[in-house]
Amino acid sequence: MSKLFSKIKIWIRHNYYKIVNSIAFYPAFISLTFLIVSIIAIRFDFSEMGKSLKSNVEWLNLQDADTARNIIGVIAAGILSLTVFSFSMVMIVLNQAASKMSNRVLNKLIGNSFQQVVLGVYIGTIMFALFLHTTIRDIDSGIHIPAISTYLLIILAVIDIFIFIYFIHFITQSVKYEVIIHRILNDTEKSMKNKCTLKSLPQPIDDINFQNDIVAPVAGVYEGIDTKNLLQLCKSNDITVKVKYEPGVYVLKNTPVLEVDKPISEDVVKKLQTTLIINQDETIENNYLYGFRQLSEVAIKALSPGINDPGTACLALRALFYLLDCRINSFPENIIKDDNNISRIYSISPNFEAIAKTAILPIWDYGKNDRIIQNELSQLINQFLVLHRNNWLNQFLNEVEKTSNNN
Repeated sequence: MSKLFSKIKIWIRHNYYKIVNSIAFYPAFISLTFLIVSIIAIRFDFSEMGKSLKSNVEWLNLQDADTARNIIGVIAAGILSLTVFSFSMVMIVLNQAASKMSNRVLNKLIGNSFQQVVLGVYIGTIMFALFLHTTIRDIDSGIHIPAISTYLLIILAVIDIFIFIYFIHFITQSVKYEVIIHRILNDTEKSMKNKCTLKSLPQPIDDINFQNDIVAPVAGVYEGIDTKNLLQLCKSNDITVKVKYEPGVYVLKNTPVLEVDKPISEDVVKKLQTTLIINQDETIENNYLYGFRQLSEVAIKALSPGINDPGTACLALRALFYLLDCRINSFPENIIKDDNNISRIYSISPNFEAIAKTAILPIWDYGKNDRIIQNELSQLINQFLVLHRNNWLNQFLNEVEKTSNNN
C-alpha cells in the first residue's frame, strides 16, 4: 500500500504542471461549467416560477419553436466559426514564435490563461446552444419553449463577439518579441525572488560523511526538491541529506541524486524519492535558471543568419542584465535547518559568475562581430560595473572593447 501511495504521489508531482498548464485544462473546466449552467437555466425555464415569469413578462415569450431553433442554430454556427478562426490565428502565432525565436517560448504562448479561457467560453457557448436545442418541442403554448435560456444564450453570444474583438488585439500583441521577452523576465524574476532569499553569501557546507545514495525514480530534468516535505522526513528520521546536482541537470533513471548520512529503510527511501522534482519539461517556476537560458536562446536565434535580428538580441541582453543585477546580491539557501537549528538539507546552485557566463557567452560567440551587439554589451557591462564590482565582467568588457576596436 505504501509503495502504491508513493507511485501515485510521484505521478501527481510529475504530471500536475503538465495538466494544469495544458491548453485543454481551462477549456474543459469552463465548458463543464457552461453545461451545468445550461441545465440549471433550462430547469428554471420549465419550472413553475419560470412559467409564471414568462406569463407576466410578455417579451420573454417565444411563441414559435422554429424561431427559437433558428436563433440557437445561428448562434451555434457563428460561435463555431469564431472558434475556428480564432485558434487558426493562435496556430499561426505559435508557428511564427517557434521559427523566429525559440521552441522554448511556446509554453509561454500555449500556457497563457487568457486564450485558454476564450477557447473555453466559445466551446461552452456551443455546448449550451446544442443542449438547449434538444429541449425545444413543437407544442401549442410558447410558454413551454425555453425562452429565458434562449435569451441567455443571445447574451452569451454578444459577450463572445466582444471577447473575439479583444482576442484579435491580444494575439497581435502577444507575438511581439518584447512582450514575450518581458513575460519571461517577469516569470524568472518572480521565481528567483522565491528561491534566492539570502542577502549575504551562504555558509560553507559542513564536512559530513554521506554513506547512502538515493537514486532518481524516473529520468528527466532535476529542478529541485520539495523542501517542506523533505525537511519533515529528515527531522522525523534524524537524517541529513545532500543534493548532488544543480537545478536544470538532466538525470537518468537510477542515477544517484541525494546522499544520506546514515542507513535508512526502503520505505524512507521511497518517501525521499517523492520529494525530488524531476520533470520531462523544464519550468521557470521551479528553476529560475531556465529563464536565463530561454532569454539566451532567444538572443542566439535572433542572431542566426536566417533571422539576423540583432535588435531582438539586444532586448534579450537587457533582460539578462536586469536579472543578473537582481541575482548578484541575492543567494539561494544552501543549508536548510529544522526547528532545532540542526542542518538537515545541503544543496548546491551555480554562483553569479557561472550564471553570467552561461547566459552571456553563447550570445557573444554568435554576435561578437556585430557592432550593435558590441555596443550594447559594452554599455550594459559599464553600467553594471558602476553598481557592482565583478572581476570576470571587467575582464569580459576588455575583450568586448578589444574586439570592437579591431573591427
